[in-house]
Amino acid sequence: MNIEQVQEYCLKKKGVTEEFPFDNDTLVFKVLNKIFALLPLQSWESGQAAINLKADPDYVIELRENYSSIRPGFHMNKKHWNTVYIYEDKVSPKFLKELIDHSYNMVVKGMTKKMRDSLQ
Repeated sequence: MNIEQVQEYCLKKKGVTEEFPFDNDTLVFKVLNKIFALLPLQSWESGQAAINLKADPDYVIELRENYSSIRPGFHMNKKHWNTVYIYEDKVSPKFLKELIDHSYNMVVKGMTKKMRDSLQ
């Protein structure tokens, strides 16, 4: 997937917005103001595309053990976040979408019932 496809996929999800809260290089996707994905634009421009995604702590470990292109989240809480290095061509578009979905769902799951209901 290219950056536009990732961006489009994230923005199709309910309640999602995009912004640059940290700097002009890190595009952040939020669901109801909670981060679920970060795209370091410089990595895409340099040909080393990466995305930071949240995951269940057990799944975080499983992913790292099974995929060399998935490593502890760069500048993130290593217990809950992974950096997925897309440029290594070991992450199919289908699998990347599954990882994005998992991250989104993890964030939504942690919200209050009222917040979750507002997404319906």
